[in-house]
Amino acid sequence: MLISAIIGGVEYINLYRFPEIPLVGFTLIGVVLSIFLGFKNTACYDRWWEARKLWGVLIATSRHFDRDCRILTQARRERVIQHVIVFANVLRDRLRRQTANPTELIQTSGMSQQALTQLYQQNNAPQYTLSLIQWELLQALKEGEISDIIYAQMNKNVADLSVVQTGCDRIANTPIPFAYSVLLNRTVYFFCFMLPFSLGSLLGLATPLLVGILAYTFLGLDALSTEIEEPFGTQSNDLPLDAMVRSIEIELLGTLGKPTPPPIQAQDNNLL
Repeated sequence: MLISAIIGGVEYINLYRFPEIPLVGFTLIGVVLSIFLGFKNTACYDRWWEARKLWGVLIATSRHFDRDCRILTQARRERVIQHVIVFANVLRDRLRRQTANPTELIQTSGMSQQALTQLYQQNNAPQYTLSLIQWELLQALKEGEISDIIYAQMNKNVADLSVVQTGCDRIANTPIPFAYSVLLNRTVYFFCFMLPFSLGSLLGLATPLLVGILAYTFLGLDALSTEIEEPFGTQSNDLPLDAMVRSIEIELLGTLGKPTPPPIQAQDNNLL
């Protein structure tokens, strides 16, 4: 904006004539840049939306578990539901590369300190948790609590959760190529920097206004795509994983008749 104002003012009072760059060149570059920015935004939004759909499947599958597990004994049902809660927590922590609060996880999942320690020793805590769920279902099948048909249906829920984790891992571990993002970002800045030299002689004092609008649009689209590229973070436009995990905890613990934690509240209009 400052450069635009200087160039526009100098051109307006005829103090100095800057070398005029043909506007047709910027027109062509602007069209190409718009196409590539649109492509990047589409790719980043697809990643964000796919991540949201995967977590929607996780929430739906947790509800399926709640309904299907009512055929189990109360003790086994509680263990399976608690493992589902643990799975949601450790998957969120895996995607955000963080460690859950041990005290809070023990309170919501009912895990013992020993079980929690063993969980943290696993390289893939979500898959380990799913293996515990499957073991409980196998024991129920062996002890005659459920038939093989019901076992197959409940085991499908385990497979669905595994697919959710695989999809989330793919998004988290496969970012948009860095070279592509850097090239596009630098091209946007170069375009916005050089634009006043083409518009200064035509617009004069109005140069900063038009350049500011164009720069805001291009730089804003570039920044927005960069922010939603990694949907599992803690920025304003990332997925509110904490809130979704808490909703699972509230629903499942409520069906077990256990105390439920309070919902996650937004802080500074940002729901994590």
